[in-house]
Amino acid sequence: MIKHDILIVGGGLTGLRAAVGLCDRFDVGLVSKVYPTRSHSIAAQGGINAPLANNPDSRDDTWEKHTFDTVKGSDYLADQDAAELMCREAAPIVYEMEHWGCPFSRFADGTIAQRPFGGAGYPRTCYSADITGHVLLNTLYERAVAKGVKIYPEWFVTALSIEAGQCHGVVVLDMRTGELIPVAAGTTFFGTGGYGRVFQHSTNALINTGSGIGMAYAAGAPLKDMEFVQFHPTCLIGTSILMTEGCRGEGGYLVNNQGERFMQRYAPTAMELAPRDIVSRCIQTEINEGRGFEHPLGTYIQLDLRHLGAQKIQERLCGIRQISIDFVGVDPVDEPIPIRPAQHYSMGGIDVDIRCASEVRGFYTGGECSCVSVHGANRLGGNSLLDTIVFGKVASRTIGEDPEVRTRRPDERALLKLKEEVERTLRKLASPGSERPALLQAELSAMMSEKVGIFRTREELTQALQKVIEFKERYRSVGVTSAARHMNYELTGAVELGYMLEVAHTIVLGAILREESRGSHFRLDFNTRNDADWLKHTIARMGSDGSPAISFKEVTITRYEPKERKY
Repeated sequence: MIKHDILIVGGGLTGLRAAVGLCDRFDVGLVSKVYPTRSHSIAAQGGINAPLANNPDSRDDTWEKHTFDTVKGSDYLADQDAAELMCREAAPIVYEMEHWGCPFSRFADGTIAQRPFGGAGYPRTCYSADITGHVLLNTLYERAVAKGVKIYPEWFVTALSIEAGQCHGVVVLDMRTGELIPVAAGTTFFGTGGYGRVFQHSTNALINTGSGIGMAYAAGAPLKDMEFVQFHPTCLIGTSILMTEGCRGEGGYLVNNQGERFMQRYAPTAMELAPRDIVSRCIQTEINEGRGFEHPLGTYIQLDLRHLGAQKIQERLCGIRQISIDFVGVDPVDEPIPIRPAQHYSMGGIDVDIRCASEVRGFYTGGECSCVSVHGANRLGGNSLLDTIVFGKVASRTIGEDPEVRTRRPDERALLKLKEEVERTLRKLASPGSERPALLQAELSAMMSEKVGIFRTREELTQALQKVIEFKERYRSVGVTSAARHMNYELTGAVELGYMLEVAHTIVLGAILREESRGSHFRLDFNTRNDADWLKHTIARMGSDGSPAISFKEVTITRYEPKERKY
């Protein structure tokens, strides 16, 4: 058994920032199922929001205006005290990353460059060309290494120990040796990322299974607002690789098969820079109504950058250009990029308060696996990178001020008991079974993309619920082809599939119960927002029968009274 004062699970931006903030004072261990610089944070492209007021068009920008845009973008489901905290911390976070060596793009006067993003009243998205997540993650990883953070790469967390209202640590599988190891900690922090791969068409890396969310839920921690799933408007046809919002921030057009910049009909002021939920619905509507382009891989809309010119594309969107050339043979200097919406982000997650604390003693979470909630029903582009680092820092501050952080003792017997349960699970998965995990996961993700997508109806959601229940029953018969535990990705995938099914169950049931349209959750049978009945958070706990037990919680309103969203 390994012991630490504080255990951090997840090597992305949230986990690394929490570790950097705690390692000087405490014995910190950081577990990551991949090498930290392969975490999905590295895939973020467009930028990180902060009201620096460097752009000539943003000279009077403030954190209060940033907060308003965030709350409005959330369709008023964000907890406003949390949004205020994030936006107040934004500028200091960006300057901190700059001082730690992050190579931001610059304006001619040497200040950090900022570009417009959707739903923002000002150009406040700080960027490094179109590899912003890459440079931020490497900067924080270098900082963690310099400060001597103890990192366990390629350690796969199989289960979380919660007993008697307290978290005691996790049980991990060392992928390199196949050894099952209990890791005890008085404080555990999850920064495990989102659940993109619950959907077939997703911008997310294959590692983004949402297993951390499902693991916490299975252990007894409640989840919040799981029905709110963000679909990014501009994803490369076929692969669903992200085509950053920075493409539109730099002036790109969305064009249908009639040569029309169709956003004029939907959001005449914001045009292509309306919030993501709105742009995704508009693109899908154009496709559904026959105004898309046909392609062997599906119907698409054009993202046209040609008018920006080769120099600007190469300087600010070089990664996008290369991806487009490599994956669809299209050079955006000469041709429009074929795009369509795909799942991108999870607004919901583990229920925590503004301090990143869950209701479980000694258990904290931050970043995409958590729901503080700063994004509500729809996240603005540029706020996810901000969320990860801000709440990684907030968590380090909260944990550091916890009077029990040094004295809280994990129950090692509870961990050893959990290890025995995991051992039984792994042995069962390694025995012959009639279901293959990869095939069952493929069925799950295809069904979620088809029936729990951009437009939802009770009929399709009910069908989805029945399928999830069926898949959970079939999961009992899952078996893998090899009992080996050393680098056995089929085995770890089978473990994660169990958690993905729980995550999918909470998404679908929350979507059925929420009889309104708000942000990313759009019901064709209830197509207006209903503040009287639904201005509230959805809370899901695992019930005694293994199904989600749903309750509701009030949204925190401070200074921004809900009103109609217009762009």
